[in-house]
Amino acid sequence: MILREWIKERFLSEELEMGMWWLGGFLISVALTAVAVNGYPQEDLVVSLPGQPKVWFRQFAGYVDVDEKAGRSLFYYFVEAEKDPDTKPLALWLNGGPGCSSVGGGAFTELGPFYPTGDGRALRRNSMSWNRASNLLFVESPVGVGWSYSNTTLDYRRGDASTAMDMHVFMLKWYEKFPELKSRELFLTGESYAGHYIPQLADLLLDHNAHSTGFKFNLKGVAIGNPLLKFNQDIPSSYQFFWSHGMISDEIGLTIMDECDFGDYTDESPHNVSHSCNDALAEASSIVSEYIDPYDVILDVCYPSIVEQELRLRKMATKISLGVDVCMSYERAFYFNLPEVQKALHANRTNLPYSWSMCSDVLNYRDSDVNINIIPVLKKIAQHHIPVWVFSGDQDSVIPLLSSRTLVRELAQDLNFKITVPYGAWFHKGQVAGWATEYGNLLTFATVRAASHMVPYAQPSRALHLFSSFVHGRRLPNNTRPSIDD
Repeated sequence: MILREWIKERFLSEELEMGMWWLGGFLISVALTAVAVNGYPQEDLVVSLPGQPKVWFRQFAGYVDVDEKAGRSLFYYFVEAEKDPDTKPLALWLNGGPGCSSVGGGAFTELGPFYPTGDGRALRRNSMSWNRASNLLFVESPVGVGWSYSNTTLDYRRGDASTAMDMHVFMLKWYEKFPELKSRELFLTGESYAGHYIPQLADLLLDHNAHSTGFKFNLKGVAIGNPLLKFNQDIPSSYQFFWSHGMISDEIGLTIMDECDFGDYTDESPHNVSHSCNDALAEASSIVSEYIDPYDVILDVCYPSIVEQELRLRKMATKISLGVDVCMSYERAFYFNLPEVQKALHANRTNLPYSWSMCSDVLNYRDSDVNINIIPVLKKIAQHHIPVWVFSGDQDSVIPLLSSRTLVRELAQDLNFKITVPYGAWFHKGQVAGWATEYGNLLTFATVRAASHMVPYAQPSRALHLFSSFVHGRRLPNNTRPSIDD
């Protein structure tokens, strides 16, 4: 830390920031190398990304071989905490899908330190990045997602079990690259189908700890946002959300509630569903229409054909709706497919025969795994005295808070956890940021007001406050009610 600060103060210049050293360059490059190899892999150091603003925290990116014989490797992006990284915990973030990129989603659209600029050719700072509270690790998992790859064709057929096992191996080998972080507090976080990934990974890490006579993971918490937990309960809540938000008629809503039996509804073969139910479901989808983003029903949509043309013409593609750039995903994809960006990230080392995309077209994920009930896995985690937080953006119709809240309450009852914080509003910057409740001092459910399926994307400030409370073991503030009359 002392060496790094000395370099910063002594050689503050654009050339140093971009890694272009001259005159006294030999001394500076040696000093930076010494910092880079201080427990961290120099070959994975990201000196600077194209169009990146000046920052003083370090970034690393590269590959971890999870099966050398098969040639199976997962790509990661790691960013240090903005301040005091040597004392901050480590948080792993995974996006869902299954088959969507945690680097593209979490790191560069939601909670990482940078967002793409409107022309897709540079980056801007995310002032509400979660690296204000923690060191952050993002992994493109499973193989076939983003720049993660295998030399064995059959490896592109994955499922929950193989994905969790690969991530277990990844974490062990990643710690070999970053040994200083082995003892650091570890928090597992993610959203959507990471409601499967994260709990099952946590279960494997806890099992590792139980059987290991050597290294043990310092797991301190699990937090999952708008998570898929129990498919046959999460799905009907989408139609309840449509009806309660005026997106479908009473007639359609009542038909779905009366005619559709979701009791053992499965993704690959939705049986026990009548013709009248199927007709109602189809009509609901038609009425909601493609002009509404189901992941955030209050935001306007981005028109792909228009924004892609603007990016090719070097125009600004930004389209703001309620303070959110709804075209950011297209700007990000354009940026990640620039050769100079991939080179800076040490990505795409095998020259994959397809472009980077947010969600994989080459992954063949086991359909039936969607139906796995994750609640028993969360129960095991809580029984190990690991805090579990489930949070929900309240504008998401894909996995609405309606089902998540019910499932958390039922889990608390199964664990015989009593209510330790009654359901009520939590506050941020003098405003209601959402509603929350806690059970047994271990299980928390929280909503984030006006947030989408991707909570940090739609409400970055509230999301950072929630995450910071989680990693610091604090409850969400529910007693900061300013007087409305003042």
